[in-house]
Amino acid sequence: MAASFTVSPLSALSLTASFSSPSSTLLYMSPLKLPRRSSTRRMAAHCSSETGPSSASRQPHMSPTLPSPMNENGTSRPCKWRRVLLKVSGEALAGDNEQNIDPKVTMAIAREVAAVTRLGIEVAIVVGGGNIFRGSTWAGCSGLDRSSADYIGMMATVMNAIFLQATMESIGIPTRVQTAFRMSEVAEPYIRRRAVRHLEKGRVVIFAAGTGNPFFTTDTAAALRCAEINAEVVLKATNVDGVFDDDPKRNPNARLHETLTYQEVMSKDLSVMDMTAITLCQENNIPVVVFNLSKPGNISKAIKGESVGTLIGTGENPVVAGAEG
Repeated sequence: MAASFTVSPLSALSLTASFSSPSSTLLYMSPLKLPRRSSTRRMAAHCSSETGPSSASRQPHMSPTLPSPMNENGTSRPCKWRRVLLKVSGEALAGDNEQNIDPKVTMAIAREVAAVTRLGIEVAIVVGGGNIFRGSTWAGCSGLDRSSADYIGMMATVMNAIFLQATMESIGIPTRVQTAFRMSEVAEPYIRRRAVRHLEKGRVVIFAAGTGNPFFTTDTAAALRCAEINAEVVLKATNVDGVFDDDPKRNPNARLHETLTYQEVMSKDLSVMDMTAITLCQENNIPVVVFNLSKPGNISKAIKGESVGTLIGTGENPVVAGAEG
């Protein structure tokens, strides 16, 4: 016996099945039902009111509390500086002057910078080039004009920067080199916002090629970059313990100044930085710390704001850096 069945036309699907014997099986497909509009609205309202990981990610990011260095009695002391600019002269990189760059000096710098970056301190570096070529010294030789000599000196700072970058990255410090004029095959061009972003991500940024203009020293470049990236201090690493009232190499009785004002540096014509750099620091209220690079631990002390070398500032608050706490 054959039978014919037709599904109700109210369903979304119509199916006709025929049976040739009692053992035949009926194939049935259920009609497709769409959710009601009211249910959809309730679902959307329910989802928007949920608090899950996606909503939490839209909350403003709160920076974690950074670790602080410890005092001698074991108590925590907050770092004086949070973003610093370290100026390393080319002569300091030469070490004992047996070669242009002393690998022991660059490794010592890298290790001390690594120690303070772990504390959350952001470090930028400006390097000089006097260990390889000093433009002001060679100007006039064999017809070499001052501008050309200074450009050669700028390229010397790039050599030092690449060497220092390689040393830092060999011990795991992420480092970027930015040059004042384009050398895109070996370094990034200087872009202020990119440099600040690198620092915020915990990378060390090395600024090379000075200001990119002749007749300006790398000390002026350090003061300029410090003001641009909103660093709090210029730390000038040299071969002497600080600023003396006389040349300590010629006069063993020369006295070390612990603090100085910008006006004292200019009026006494102290050979700390050139007048352009000092004036730029004064106008932007940027303190300068001059210290000896060759003494172990001095870099980390200076970066953390501890008392080392000579502090140059306004003189309104004659407190040696790091004396608090």
